[in-house]
Amino acid sequence: MAKTEQGNGLEMRGGPQKLTENGNAGSSAPDPEVNGNVTEDKQVDKYGFIGGAQQTSGELTEKLPIEVLRQREAKWLEMLNSWDKWMAKNHKKIKERCQKGIPPSLRGRAWLYLTGGKVKREQNKGKFEELDNKPGDPNWVDVIERDLHRQFPFHEMFAARGGHGQQDLFRVLKAYTLHRPEEGYCQAQAPIAAVLLMHMPAEDAFWVLVQICEKYLPGYYSKELEAIQLDGEILNALLRKVSPVAHRHLKNQKLDPILYMTEWFMCAFSRTLPWAAVLRVWDMFLCEGVKILFRVGLVLLKCTLGSQEKLKACQGFYETLELLRTIKPQYMNEGFLVHEIIELSVSEKDIEKEHLAQLRRWKENHGELTSRKLGARGGYTTGG
Repeated sequence: MAKTEQGNGLEMRGGPQKLTENGNAGSSAPDPEVNGNVTEDKQVDKYGFIGGAQQTSGELTEKLPIEVLRQREAKWLEMLNSWDKWMAKNHKKIKERCQKGIPPSLRGRAWLYLTGGKVKREQNKGKFEELDNKPGDPNWVDVIERDLHRQFPFHEMFAARGGHGQQDLFRVLKAYTLHRPEEGYCQAQAPIAAVLLMHMPAEDAFWVLVQICEKYLPGYYSKELEAIQLDGEILNALLRKVSPVAHRHLKNQKLDPILYMTEWFMCAFSRTLPWAAVLRVWDMFLCEGVKILFRVGLVLLKCTLGSQEKLKACQGFYETLELLRTIKPQYMNEGFLVHEIIELSVSEKDIEKEHLAQLRRWKENHGELTSRKLGARGGYTTGG
């Protein structure tokens, strides 16, 4: 049975309503011409987008001098070539370098190492190939196949129906349903896997997806969706400290967190932010854990709803929800957003404290959590 979050239009466990390319819910497929073959007259940006909301114009992205980029590449190569030593003795330096942004040429390898995906792959040699060769549950296979063309249809890797990108995406998602048959497939896993495939081969993408689902966001993709509901309450409680004005407004409008933050968190902002910002957020997220998603969410809420002046444009429930679905570009600008995320006065301890408080409240109101991992989810950080 499909699991639907009422009110936000997302049917995460498969069904008639799907996520469209720009992140809003809808049943209409993208332009079939664009979703066919990439034509030569299409302008391709440096990230591989040939159109759509996440295509980047050069002047809007931060440009590093070539010598600075080369220096960063050399530093990252040194780290990656002696990764265990760096992780054990100088994790703080890794964190700082992730905040500055991982060099594009090394991003895929860095993500694989940061998440512990490399270790997982080495511990399970031949496992992905074994799963890849199995047919898969017909029910999940059908749902996955119907979702493939909806994942970044304006990216050159996924634009062609049945192309290599879509084939690899199918392989990764199908393998996960066989790896975790009790969970199966959740629609929000598809954009996560697609982002990974833009940076690494299918086998590596599979193991990083496993780490994200099991270590970074445990319980997010199970049919009960308990984890996302719990983290929504944590986000709301933290907002009271970060922006009392925004918190009060959302409370007055009876706008529950699940209505606006489900896609943000479950897709790790990959459908919400401009692409340059997505990559910078993921660099930090895969180094520091889910606390980065909380920080991004809090920054967006504070910037959008954090003053009486800003609230004039959204007096009602639907106006507020629409504003949160179409956040102003200046708040999502790569440089601005990363600075605000780093400077935000919310510590790991603050998040952990709210986690424990909301966990107690959840148990009082709903009983024990289905997933034990959620109760034991410590630190709200990670580092592979």
